[in-house]
Amino acid sequence: MGILTTYHIALGSNKGDKFKNLQDAVDAIYAKIGTIKLISKIYKSPALGFDSDDFFNACLILESEFTPQKVLELLLEIETQLGRIRTMANGYEARVIDLDIILVEDSVIATKSLQVPHPEMAKRRFVLQPLNDIASKSIHPKLDKTVNSLLEECQDTSVLEPINIWLKNPNKTFNFSKHNFIAIEGNIGAGKTSLATKIAHDFNAKLILERFADNPFLPKFYNDTQRYAFTLEMSFLADRYQQISDDLSQLDLFKNFTISDYFMFKSLIFSKINLNGDEFNLYRKLFYLMYKDVTKPDLYIYLHQNTERLQENIKKRGRDFEQNMDSTYLEKINAGYLEFLKTQTDFNVKIIDITTRDFVNSRTDYLWILGEILNETK
Repeated sequence: MGILTTYHIALGSNKGDKFKNLQDAVDAIYAKIGTIKLISKIYKSPALGFDSDDFFNACLILESEFTPQKVLELLLEIETQLGRIRTMANGYEARVIDLDIILVEDSVIATKSLQVPHPEMAKRRFVLQPLNDIASKSIHPKLDKTVNSLLEECQDTSVLEPINIWLKNPNKTFNFSKHNFIAIEGNIGAGKTSLATKIAHDFNAKLILERFADNPFLPKFYNDTQRYAFTLEMSFLADRYQQISDDLSQLDLFKNFTISDYFMFKSLIFSKINLNGDEFNLYRKLFYLMYKDVTKPDLYIYLHQNTERLQENIKKRGRDFEQNMDSTYLEKINAGYLEFLKTQTDFNVKIIDITTRDFVNSRTDYLWILGEILNETK
Protein backbone atom coordinates (compact mmCIF):
# COMPACT_ATOMS: atom_id res chain seq x y z
CA MET A 1 0.00 0.00 0.00
CA GLY A 2 1.34 3.42 -0.97
CA ILE A 3 1.72 6.42 1.33
CA LEU A 4 -1.67 7.87 2.19
CA THR A 5 -2.32 11.60 2.40
CA THR A 6 -5.31 13.13 4.21
CA TYR A 7 -7.33 15.75 2.34
CA HIS A 8 -10.20 17.97 3.47
CA ILE A 9 -12.54 18.63 0.57
CA ALA A 10 -15.38 21.16 0.36
CA LEU A 11 -18.43 20.42 -1.79
CA GLY A 12 -21.12 22.83 -2.94
CA SER A 13 -24.09 22.88 -5.33
CA ASN A 14 -26.87 25.34 -6.15
CA LYS A 15 -28.26 24.11 -9.48
CA GLY A 16 -30.61 21.22 -10.20
CA ASP A 17 -31.05 18.45 -7.64
CA LYS A 18 -28.51 19.77 -5.17
CA PHE A 19 -28.52 16.80 -2.81
CA LYS A 20 -28.09 14.36 -5.70
CA ASN A 21 -25.26 16.46 -7.10
CA LEU A 22 -23.42 16.25 -3.77
CA GLN A 23 -24.02 12.51 -3.43
CA ASP A 24 -22.88 11.88 -7.00
CA ALA A 25 -19.71 13.83 -6.24
CA VAL A 26 -19.07 11.83 -3.06
CA ASP A 27 -19.54 8.57 -4.97
CA ALA A 28 -17.19 9.69 -7.73
CA ILE A 29 -14.52 10.84 -5.28
CA TYR A 30 -14.65 7.45 -3.58
CA ALA A 31 -14.51 5.57 -6.88
CA LYS A 32 -11.71 7.58 -8.46
CA ILE A 33 -9.57 9.12 -5.71
CA GLY A 34 -9.63 7.33 -2.37
CA THR A 35 -11.37 6.30 0.82
CA ILE A 36 -13.75 8.75 2.48
CA LYS A 37 -13.32 8.69 6.23
CA LEU A 38 -15.94 11.23 7.37
CA ILE A 39 -18.68 13.38 5.83
CA SER A 40 -20.20 16.44 7.48
CA LYS A 41 -23.81 17.48 7.68
CA ILE A 42 -25.23 19.37 4.71
CA TYR A 43 -25.85 23.06 5.27
CA LYS A 44 -28.04 25.35 3.22
CA SER A 45 -26.38 28.72 2.79
CA PRO A 46 -27.10 31.86 0.74
CA ALA A 47 -25.04 32.53 -2.37
CA LEU A 48 -22.05 34.65 -1.35
CA GLY A 49 -21.00 37.52 -3.59
CA PHE A 50 -23.74 37.12 -6.21
CA ASP A 51 -27.51 36.68 -6.54
CA SER A 52 -28.54 33.08 -7.05
CA ASP A 53 -30.30 30.13 -5.44
CA ASP A 54 -29.14 28.92 -2.04
CA PHE A 55 -26.26 26.45 -1.91
CA PHE A 56 -26.04 23.05 -0.31
CA ASN A 57 -22.56 22.75 1.23
CA ALA A 58 -20.65 19.93 2.93
CA CYS A 59 -17.10 18.80 3.66
CA LEU A 60 -15.43 15.42 3.77
CA ILE A 61 -12.16 13.85 4.87
CA LEU A 62 -10.43 11.84 2.17
CA GLU A 63 -7.43 9.50 2.24
CA SER A 64 -5.64 9.02 -1.07
CA GLU A 65 -2.37 7.75 -2.48
CA PHE A 66 -2.48 10.49 -5.13
CA THR A 67 -0.50 13.73 -4.98
CA PRO A 68 -2.34 17.00 -4.34
CA GLN A 69 -1.96 18.01 -8.00
CA LYS A 70 -3.42 14.68 -9.15
CA VAL A 71 -6.30 14.98 -6.69
CA LEU A 72 -7.05 18.46 -8.06
CA GLU A 73 -7.06 17.12 -11.63
CA LEU A 74 -9.44 14.31 -10.68
CA LEU A 75 -11.77 16.70 -8.83
CA LEU A 76 -11.96 18.90 -11.92
CA GLU A 77 -12.73 15.82 -14.04
CA ILE A 78 -15.54 14.89 -11.66
CA GLU A 79 -16.96 18.41 -11.85
CA THR A 80 -17.01 18.18 -15.64
CA GLN A 81 -18.56 14.71 -15.61
CA LEU A 82 -21.33 15.94 -13.32
CA GLY A 83 -22.17 18.77 -15.70
CA ARG A 84 -20.26 21.78 -14.49
CA ILE A 85 -19.34 24.14 -17.30
CA ARG A 86 -16.76 26.76 -16.41
CA THR A 87 -17.17 30.07 -18.20
CA MET A 88 -14.84 33.02 -18.66
CA ALA A 89 -17.22 35.34 -16.77
CA ASN A 90 -15.71 37.38 -13.97
CA GLY A 91 -16.85 36.72 -10.40
CA TYR A 92 -19.02 34.01 -8.91
CA GLU A 93 -21.73 32.06 -10.71
CA ALA A 94 -24.22 29.28 -10.07
CA ARG A 95 -22.83 25.76 -10.44
CA VAL A 96 -23.98 22.16 -10.50
CA ILE A 97 -21.04 21.14 -8.36
CA ASP A 98 -18.02 22.81 -6.83
CA LEU A 99 -15.17 20.74 -5.35
CA ASP A 100 -12.28 22.42 -3.56
CA ILE A 101 -9.23 21.16 -1.71
CA ILE A 102 -9.26 23.03 1.61
CA LEU A 103 -6.43 21.40 3.58
CA VAL A 104 -3.75 18.79 2.85
CA GLU A 105 -2.51 17.82 6.32
CA ASP A 106 0.01 20.51 7.35
CA SER A 107 1.11 21.29 3.79
CA VAL A 108 1.39 24.76 2.29
CA ILE A 109 1.13 24.63 -1.50
CA ALA A 110 1.36 27.62 -3.84
CA THR A 111 1.28 26.77 -7.53
CA LYS A 112 -0.46 28.34 -10.49
CA SER A 113 -3.33 25.86 -10.27
CA LEU A 114 -3.45 24.97 -6.57
CA GLN A 115 -3.36 27.00 -3.35
CA VAL A 116 -3.44 25.12 -0.03
CA PRO A 117 -4.74 25.97 2.50
CA HIS A 118 -7.57 27.37 0.42
CA PRO A 119 -6.96 31.15 0.54
CA GLU A 120 -10.63 32.01 1.23
CA MET A 121 -11.49 29.30 3.77
CA ALA A 122 -11.14 31.50 6.86
CA LYS A 123 -13.61 34.00 5.37
CA ARG A 124 -16.31 31.52 4.46
CA ARG A 125 -18.73 30.23 7.07
CA PHE A 126 -20.20 27.79 4.55
CA VAL A 127 -16.77 26.09 4.46
CA LEU A 128 -15.83 26.40 8.13
CA GLN A 129 -19.13 25.17 9.60
CA PRO A 130 -19.22 21.77 7.85
CA LEU A 131 -15.44 21.46 8.21
CA ASN A 132 -15.82 22.04 11.94
CA ASP A 133 -18.23 19.10 12.12
CA ILE A 134 -15.52 16.64 11.07
CA ALA A 135 -12.19 18.37 11.76
CA SER A 136 -12.63 20.99 14.47
CA LYS A 137 -9.10 20.48 15.82
CA SER A 138 -7.32 20.52 12.47
CA ILE A 139 -4.88 23.40 12.27
CA HIS A 140 -4.56 25.94 9.51
CA PRO A 141 -0.81 25.67 8.76
CA LYS A 142 -0.39 29.35 7.85
CA LEU A 143 -2.62 30.97 10.47
CA ASP A 144 -1.72 28.40 13.16
CA LYS A 145 -5.32 28.25 14.36
CA THR A 146 -7.78 25.40 14.66
CA VAL A 147 -10.81 25.17 12.41
CA ASN A 148 -12.98 25.72 15.47
CA SER A 149 -11.13 28.96 16.30
CA LEU A 150 -11.43 30.16 12.72
CA LEU A 151 -15.17 29.51 12.82
CA GLU A 152 -15.57 31.47 16.05
CA GLU A 153 -13.60 34.40 14.60
CA CYS A 154 -15.19 34.32 11.13
CA GLN A 155 -16.74 37.67 10.18
CA ASP A 156 -19.04 36.14 7.59
CA THR A 157 -22.55 36.73 8.99
CA SER A 158 -24.31 34.30 6.65
CA VAL A 159 -26.94 32.16 8.35
CA LEU A 160 -26.48 28.45 7.67
CA GLU A 161 -29.34 26.00 8.01
CA PRO A 162 -28.51 22.32 8.64
CA ILE A 163 -30.41 20.00 6.33
CA ASN A 164 -31.95 16.87 7.84
CA ILE A 165 -30.67 14.52 5.16
CA TRP A 166 -27.28 12.85 5.20
CA LEU A 167 -24.85 12.02 2.46
CA LYS A 168 -24.03 8.32 2.32
CA ASN A 169 -20.42 7.21 2.61
CA PRO A 170 -19.80 4.62 -0.17
CA ASN A 171 -17.35 2.83 2.12
CA LYS A 172 -20.37 1.62 4.13
CA THR A 173 -21.47 -0.38 1.09
CA PHE A 174 -18.86 -3.01 1.92
CA ASN A 175 -20.06 -4.63 5.11
CA PHE A 176 -17.63 -6.97 6.82
CA SER A 177 -19.41 -6.78 10.18
CA LYS A 178 -20.71 -10.36 10.08
CA HIS A 179 -17.16 -11.75 10.03
CA ASN A 180 -14.76 -12.28 12.90
CA PHE A 181 -11.79 -13.67 10.98
CA ILE A 182 -11.03 -13.38 7.26
CA ALA A 183 -8.01 -15.10 5.71
CA ILE A 184 -6.64 -14.04 2.32
CA GLU A 185 -4.52 -16.61 0.53
CA GLY A 186 -2.86 -16.91 -2.85
CA ASN A 187 0.23 -18.11 -4.64
CA ILE A 188 3.62 -16.45 -4.20
CA GLY A 189 3.30 -12.94 -5.66
CA ALA A 190 -0.50 -12.90 -5.86
CA GLY A 191 -0.78 -9.77 -3.71
CA LYS A 192 -2.43 -11.23 -0.60
CA THR A 193 -0.42 -9.04 1.78
CA SER A 194 -1.26 -5.87 -0.17
CA LEU A 195 -4.97 -6.68 -0.23
CA ALA A 196 -5.14 -7.66 3.44
CA THR A 197 -3.31 -4.46 4.40
CA LYS A 198 -5.63 -2.24 2.34
CA ILE A 199 -8.80 -3.87 3.69
CA ALA A 200 -7.53 -3.70 7.28
CA HIS A 201 -6.85 0.02 6.92
CA ASP A 202 -10.08 0.91 5.13
CA PHE A 203 -12.40 -1.12 7.35
CA ASN A 204 -10.71 -0.93 10.76
CA ALA A 205 -9.58 -4.55 11.01
CA LYS A 206 -6.85 -6.13 13.09
CA LEU A 207 -4.11 -7.17 10.65
CA ILE A 208 -2.07 -10.36 10.93
CA LEU A 209 0.82 -10.62 8.46
CA GLU A 210 2.93 -13.73 8.02
CA ARG A 211 6.44 -13.33 9.40
CA PHE A 212 8.18 -14.98 6.43
CA ALA A 213 10.89 -12.31 6.29
CA ASP A 214 12.25 -13.43 9.65
CA ASN A 215 12.69 -17.06 8.59
CA PRO A 216 16.44 -17.75 8.22
CA PHE A 217 15.81 -20.97 6.28
CA LEU A 218 13.88 -19.41 3.40
CA PRO A 219 16.87 -18.10 1.35
CA LYS A 220 18.70 -21.38 2.05
CA PHE A 221 15.70 -23.35 0.78
CA TYR A 222 15.68 -21.54 -2.56
CA ASN A 223 19.40 -22.29 -2.96
CA ASP A 224 19.19 -25.95 -1.90
CA THR A 225 15.59 -27.15 -1.91
CA GLN A 226 16.16 -30.80 -1.02
CA ARG A 227 18.44 -30.11 1.93
CA TYR A 228 16.39 -27.44 3.63
CA ALA A 229 12.79 -28.37 2.72
CA PHE A 230 11.89 -30.23 5.93
CA THR A 231 13.62 -27.69 8.18
CA LEU A 232 11.88 -24.83 6.42
CA GLU A 233 8.42 -26.40 6.55
CA MET A 234 8.76 -27.30 10.24
CA SER A 235 9.89 -23.77 11.13
CA PHE A 236 6.98 -22.27 9.19
CA LEU A 237 4.51 -24.65 10.83
CA ALA A 238 5.68 -23.77 14.34
CA ASP A 239 5.72 -20.04 13.63
CA ARG A 240 2.32 -19.97 11.90
CA TYR A 241 0.72 -21.96 14.69
CA GLN A 242 2.15 -19.71 17.38
CA GLN A 243 1.38 -16.46 15.57
CA ILE A 244 -2.19 -17.26 14.54
CA SER A 245 -3.00 -18.72 17.98
CA ASP A 246 -1.55 -15.78 19.88
CA ASP A 247 -3.01 -13.07 17.66
CA LEU A 248 -6.51 -14.54 17.50
CA SER A 249 -6.62 -15.07 21.25
CA GLN A 250 -5.97 -11.38 21.90
CA LEU A 251 -9.26 -9.55 21.53
CA ASP A 252 -9.01 -6.00 20.20
CA LEU A 253 -12.13 -4.11 21.21
CA PHE A 254 -11.26 -1.22 18.90
CA LYS A 255 -11.18 -3.30 15.71
CA ASN A 256 -14.18 -4.57 13.76
CA PHE A 257 -12.71 -7.93 12.73
CA THR A 258 -9.41 -9.71 12.07
CA ILE A 259 -7.84 -10.22 8.66
CA SER A 260 -4.68 -12.15 7.79
CA ASP A 261 -2.59 -12.67 4.66
CA TYR A 262 -2.30 -16.41 5.31
CA PHE A 263 -3.95 -19.33 7.02
CA MET A 264 -2.19 -22.23 8.67
CA PHE A 265 -3.39 -24.79 6.12
CA LYS A 266 -0.90 -23.40 3.61
CA SER A 267 1.74 -25.31 5.57
CA LEU A 268 0.24 -28.62 4.47
CA ILE A 269 -0.10 -27.46 0.86
CA PHE A 270 3.54 -26.37 0.58
CA SER A 271 4.90 -29.35 2.49
CA LYS A 272 3.13 -31.76 0.15
CA ILE A 273 5.02 -30.16 -2.74
CA ASN A 274 8.39 -29.78 -1.03
CA LEU A 275 8.76 -32.95 1.06
CA ASN A 276 9.34 -36.59 0.09
CA GLY A 277 6.88 -39.30 1.09
CA ASP A 278 8.20 -40.25 4.54
CA GLU A 279 8.89 -36.65 5.52
CA PHE A 280 5.44 -35.56 4.41
CA ASN A 281 3.70 -38.36 6.33
CA LEU A 282 5.49 -37.33 9.53
CA TYR A 283 4.81 -33.68 8.85
CA ARG A 284 1.11 -34.30 8.22
CA LYS A 285 0.70 -36.04 11.60
CA LEU A 286 2.29 -33.11 13.37
CA PHE A 287 0.23 -30.64 11.35
CA TYR A 288 -3.15 -32.12 12.27
CA LEU A 289 -2.21 -32.26 15.95
CA MET A 290 -1.85 -28.48 15.81
CA TYR A 291 -4.56 -27.72 13.26
CA LYS A 292 -7.42 -29.08 15.36
CA ASP A 293 -6.83 -26.36 17.96
CA VAL A 294 -6.56 -23.44 15.55
CA THR A 295 -9.43 -20.99 15.04
CA LYS A 296 -10.76 -21.34 11.49
CA PRO A 297 -11.63 -18.29 9.36
CA ASP A 298 -15.31 -17.74 8.66
CA LEU A 299 -14.33 -16.39 5.23
CA TYR A 300 -11.36 -17.68 3.22
CA ILE A 301 -10.47 -15.73 0.07
CA TYR A 302 -8.16 -17.26 -2.52
CA LEU A 303 -6.60 -14.90 -5.07
CA HIS A 304 -6.06 -16.87 -8.27
CA GLN A 305 -3.55 -15.56 -10.79
CA ASN A 306 -1.82 -17.18 -13.75
CA THR A 307 1.87 -18.08 -13.63
CA GLU A 308 3.00 -15.36 -16.04
CA ARG A 309 1.50 -12.60 -13.89
CA LEU A 310 2.92 -14.18 -10.73
CA GLN A 311 6.41 -14.14 -12.25
CA GLU A 312 5.98 -10.48 -13.20
CA ASN A 313 4.92 -9.61 -9.65
CA ILE A 314 7.77 -11.59 -8.11
CA LYS A 315 10.29 -9.83 -10.33
CA LYS A 316 8.76 -6.45 -9.56
CA ARG A 317 8.95 -6.80 -5.79
CA GLY A 318 12.63 -7.69 -6.06
CA ARG A 319 13.34 -10.24 -3.33
CA ASP A 320 16.70 -11.72 -4.30
CA PHE A 321 16.01 -15.28 -3.19
CA GLU A 322 12.80 -15.44 -5.29
CA GLN A 323 14.20 -14.24 -8.61
CA ASN A 324 15.11 -17.68 -9.98
CA MET A 325 11.84 -19.33 -8.98
CA ASP A 326 10.73 -22.00 -11.43
CA SER A 327 7.31 -21.56 -13.07
CA THR A 328 6.65 -25.28 -12.53
CA TYR A 329 6.93 -24.72 -8.78
CA LEU A 330 4.32 -21.94 -8.91
CA GLU A 331 2.00 -24.16 -10.95
CA LYS A 332 2.30 -26.94 -8.36
CA ILE A 333 1.38 -24.49 -5.60
CA ASN A 334 -1.65 -23.28 -7.54
CA ALA A 335 -2.78 -26.86 -8.15
CA GLY A 336 -2.25 -27.69 -4.47
CA TYR A 337 -4.44 -24.82 -3.33
CA LEU A 338 -7.22 -25.59 -5.79
CA GLU A 339 -7.24 -29.26 -4.83
CA PHE A 340 -7.50 -28.30 -1.15
CA LEU A 341 -10.28 -25.77 -1.74
CA LYS A 342 -12.43 -28.22 -3.71
CA THR A 343 -12.80 -30.43 -0.65
CA GLN A 344 -12.83 -27.75 2.04
CA THR A 345 -15.82 -27.82 4.41
CA ASP A 346 -14.41 -26.08 7.50
CA PHE A 347 -15.09 -22.56 6.28
CA ASN A 348 -16.68 -20.43 3.57
CA VAL A 349 -14.41 -20.17 0.51
CA LYS A 350 -14.39 -17.45 -2.16
CA ILE A 351 -12.05 -17.86 -5.16
CA ILE A 352 -11.39 -14.60 -7.02
CA ASP A 353 -9.58 -14.61 -10.37
CA ILE A 354 -7.36 -11.52 -10.40
CA THR A 355 -5.32 -12.38 -13.49
CA THR A 356 -6.52 -9.27 -15.33
CA ARG A 357 -6.71 -7.06 -12.24
CA ASP A 358 -4.18 -4.75 -10.60
CA PHE A 359 -5.76 -3.76 -7.29
CA VAL A 360 -2.49 -2.27 -6.01
CA ASN A 361 -2.34 0.45 -8.68
CA SER A 362 -5.97 0.60 -9.81
CA ARG A 363 -8.66 1.79 -7.40
CA THR A 364 -11.28 0.49 -9.82
CA ASP A 365 -9.84 -3.02 -9.54
CA TYR A 366 -9.61 -2.73 -5.75
CA LEU A 367 -13.26 -1.77 -5.47
CA TRP A 368 -14.15 -4.59 -7.87
CA ILE A 369 -12.49 -7.11 -5.54
CA LEU A 370 -14.36 -5.68 -2.56
CA GLY A 371 -17.55 -6.14 -4.58
CA GLU A 372 -16.68 -9.76 -5.27
CA ILE A 373 -16.18 -10.36 -1.56
CA LEU A 374 -19.44 -8.57 -0.76
CA ASN A 375 -21.33 -10.74 -3.23
CA GLU A 376 -20.26 -13.76 -1.24
CA THR A 377 -21.15 -12.27 2.11
CA LYS A 378 -24.58 -10.67 1.60
